[in-house]
Amino acid sequence: MTNNQIKTPKGNILVVDDTPENLYLLITMLSEQGYEVRSANSGVQALSAVRSNSPDLILLDITMPGMDGYETCKCLKANELTRDIPIIFISALNETFGKIKAFSVGGVDYITKPFQAKEVLVRVVTHINLRHVQKQLEAKNVILQQEVAERKRAEEALQKTLTELHSTQFQLIQAEKLAALGQLIAGIAHEINTPLGAIRASIDNILASYRDMVASLPQLAESIFTQANRLKLFMGLLEKASTIKTNLTSKEKRTLKRQLRQKLSSEHIEGASTLADTLIYMKIGEYLEDLLPWLKDKEAISIAKTARNFVSIQNNSSNITLAVDKASKVVFALRKFAHHDTSGEKAELDLIDSIETVLTLYYNQIKQGTEVIKQYQKLPLVWCYTDEVHQVWTNIIHNALQAMDYKGKLTLKTVYSQDQVIISFTDTGCGIPENIKERIFEPFFTTKGRGEGSGLGLDIVKKIIDKHHGKIEIESEVGKGTTFQIFLNVK
Repeated sequence: MTNNQIKTPKGNILVVDDTPENLYLLITMLSEQGYEVRSANSGVQALSAVRSNSPDLILLDITMPGMDGYETCKCLKANELTRDIPIIFISALNETFGKIKAFSVGGVDYITKPFQAKEVLVRVVTHINLRHVQKQLEAKNVILQQEVAERKRAEEALQKTLTELHSTQFQLIQAEKLAALGQLIAGIAHEINTPLGAIRASIDNILASYRDMVASLPQLAESIFTQANRLKLFMGLLEKASTIKTNLTSKEKRTLKRQLRQKLSSEHIEGASTLADTLIYMKIGEYLEDLLPWLKDKEAISIAKTARNFVSIQNNSSNITLAVDKASKVVFALRKFAHHDTSGEKAELDLIDSIETVLTLYYNQIKQGTEVIKQYQKLPLVWCYTDEVHQVWTNIIHNALQAMDYKGKLTLKTVYSQDQVIISFTDTGCGIPENIKERIFEPFFTTKGRGEGSGLGLDIVKKIIDKHHGKIEIESEVGKGTTFQIFLNVK
């Protein structure tokens, strides 16, 4: 985009001067450029005009009867509602002291009478642009603060969920189903704490980027609106960073960073290492040749740093979304598992979804070294007692993981044949000796050490399957593993 393609933002300008000829000249000149221009012939009248309708810019004479320009400016800067309005002093006073005083009371610019029309217009365009950018940034800052507040509320909600999980742990272990959940609670807490930590870290990163952006925006705004190439650089960085790219490995990043640093240094570009780090973070190192002409600008590092902050906010917002989704999945699985059906009646159940719920709750144990192999064939909905079926999967998966010491392969297979579903669980654990295979469904029979099991898990499984008029079979070989097959009728 070239300079002559940049459209001048139109705005509301208040001209304050006690000389009618000056007012007429400024009003005519600015109105012809498309600005909405109002006038005031005294400081008191100017304050009244600002209260009724806040302008985007004020052109203020200094020497006026009654309240002079300095005092008028002080009054405007003392008011929270008007302190941010830019004020350009226009005066015949040409002494250095007068100019210094004008800036000290809050003026942003100073034009000496008699003035040149082109000079006035250029300065008006600059400060109107800056004022518009400031307003846009203020609006975006409000939105950003709202997003941060929403993310904090999400964190608090997840923290509340975690607290509730801990407070109900004692009650959950009162029944066999809740006892299993009691064993899982530490893993569940970890799976919620992990995204909570990610959310906390991402919010800290967002706030840090936000503070850096606020600190650098005035300089950036002045820089990019005085040099078209700098605006091209800023927008080019953001545009290229928004494209989808393949993630690089740490080794690939180091190699690319070294290449970027060498190339930038060979072009005598200052801050080559810093710029290389920034391009790598934004994942746009591959576009160096396109960006190279703009990176030679002396403000390139500052502009790239601000663009990096924008990308940081975007990346960390995505991280928060992923973390919330992960925690929500765990909480949803927990709710489904812990739900108690008081109707005592059968209901249609998606068996694969039911198994996946239990696997989600066991994820912390599974990731210690268990490979889960899923060989699912699509199944019809099955009429069953949903809470009790959840308990079957829980007990079998729990036993399989323990048999493998949480390191091995767990194969889940589902088959639908002749109005019957077959669900099999195969582990690569220690196996069951032949002489005790027939006793594993007896109540209180266990081969586990003291405190590791009640001996009721498989007994409960057998009773639940019998209640559903189904069948459970076991095949096991010492040193190779065990397979449980469950047969359930669809109707």
